Amino acid sequence: MKLLKGLPLRRTFLAVILNLLALTLSTTALLGSYWCTGTQKVPKPLCGKTKASQCIGVPIPSDDASNISSEDSMHYSWETGDDRFSFRYFHTGMWLSCEESMEGTEEKCRSFIELSPPAERGILWLSLGSEMLYISLLLISFILLMVEILHTGNPVCGMKLNAFAAVSSVLSGLLGMVAHMMYSQVFQATVNLGPEDWRPHTWDYGWAFYMAWASFTCCMASAVTTLNTYTKTILEFKRNHIKGYDESLKENPQHHQCFIQQISSYYDPKGKAFHSVSEGVDFYTDLQQKILQREPELDLDEVLGQTVGEDRC
Repeated sequence: MKLLKGLPLRRTFLAVILNLLALTLSTTALLGSYWCTGTQKVPKPLCGKTKASQCIGVPIPSDDASNISSEDSMHYSWETGDDRFSFRYFHTGMWLSCEESMEGTEEKCRSFIELSPPAERGILWLSLGSEMLYISLLLISFILLMVEILHTGNPVCGMKLNAFAAVSSVLSGLLGMVAHMMYSQVFQATVNLGPEDWRPHTWDYGWAFYMAWASFTCCMASAVTTLNTYTKTILEFKRNHIKGYDESLKENPQHHQCFIQQISSYYDPKGKAFHSVSEGVDFYTDLQQKILQREPELDLDEVLGQTVGEDRC
């Protein structure tokens, strides 16, 4: 019991810190919109009073031609190729996709669920559900580890809490890995099949995506640490239990010698290794016959004492 009262709190504290770090990183990544970042290739707007840069210049018509409609007027521009386009910055998360506005400093945000192809929306919802379960199981594991640290009165209950926390951490890590992989699949499908005005020209994974995988790494490290604590505690308990049993045999050597003699009585060094089962049956049959032949008032303990008395130590 001394071992159970002195649980390895250092490994438990390490598991709590890793679990809390994983919970913080995963929550920040879920709420962020920087899972993927890149640029979009869009045509430059016409230059006007509110737009003087990053636009296509158009000659201003004279007063004599003011009665000519804009459809009939011909616009000339020397910009060709990629000069006619501008590259705007965008970032996308699980919930929103925000794009740089070409007319001002504000961003234009749209729902990423609506931008994704209809065939991939089911996978996206499954990814969101897995991510939420991942965070929920991380929270449950954190609560169990904190209860284990604070509840030191019952060591056996603490070991059970440790085991449940380890299982919860492992399950949350698996769900988090599946959620991250499914989101990557949905985003790549949206890049190829999404709306024309949204498809990125170049893109890469953002800091929220790497933060989510860092959270998965911390979660699995917490699970391994918790399992190691539980397994090592069980092994040390069994070793101390066997050690205590050996010490009790050393304190009472007569019982140990008697036990060895009883086992060795079934061994015959002259060629017959063990007594057969039939001999054991005959022994109890003879014992029963002796009891029936003797007087009724004879006690069974006396018969056993006379028959097995030679085998006692």
